[in-house]
Amino acid sequence: MSMERVARDGLVLLGCGKMGSALLAGWLKAGVPAKSVWVLEPQPSDWLQGAGVHLNAGLPPAPAVALLAVKPQMMGAALPGLQALGNGTTLFISIAAGTTIATLEATLGAATPIVRVMPNTPAMVGRGISGLCGNARATAADLALARNLMQAVGEVVDLDGEHQIDAVTAVSGSGPAYVFLLIEALAAAGEAEGLSADVAMRLARATVCGAGELAWQSDETAAQLRINVTSPGGTTAAALAVLMDDKTGLPPLMHRAVKAAADRGRELGR
Repeated sequence: MSMERVARDGLVLLGCGKMGSALLAGWLKAGVPAKSVWVLEPQPSDWLQGAGVHLNAGLPPAPAVALLAVKPQMMGAALPGLQALGNGTTLFISIAAGTTIATLEATLGAATPIVRVMPNTPAMVGRGISGLCGNARATAADLALARNLMQAVGEVVDLDGEHQIDAVTAVSGSGPAYVFLLIEALAAAGEAEGLSADVAMRLARATVCGAGELAWQSDETAAQLRINVTSPGGTTAAALAVLMDDKTGLPPLMHRAVKAAADRGRELGR
């Protein structure tokens, strides 16, 4: 029913870069009519220009949703153009990192229903995951609508409140970069053991992607999957003895890395 509201009343997308394009493609695939979507994007891609949506045109008077997908540093300049839709029935959904609900309410009005979402870049291949929370004016129906829209590009988790957004940013928002670094580091280690750069990178990339797919498809926990490939006294066990060291291993390192990201998120939100 909530997506029918979007089709009837329209959806405004402010910003259509990589993430905005991924979302738009997901919505169109899910059956949202192109003519129900208004996109504001100063540098539209060829794909966007051919998508059949209203592009940089006059907005509907009371759209169901206005989704804010501009970079945080552009929000201050872009948001006033949608100010007239505040304090009304339009649900505002923001995927801008570091832009708080309070900041949005200051521009749009405190009576504006707002949902803040933290997605991640695997949304571009339909495998994203988003954490979301709403302000006091966001109803259960508003949250359901936001959930439906974000499910077009992956999974969605509900948060207890905005105070958890920085932790989500640190784990899943920034997390893809940690995995890409793992591929780089694994390939470099393979080179150090005598492999060519090309072979080492192909092995590392396929291994990380394959293990991720196995974790995705398996009902077993990550810990059990690790145990399944670890023979006592074998090569994997020798490597894990290094990686699982309480002081110098991956768990304490990841803890510090995620804390650093979350701390920085809190700084940016002030």
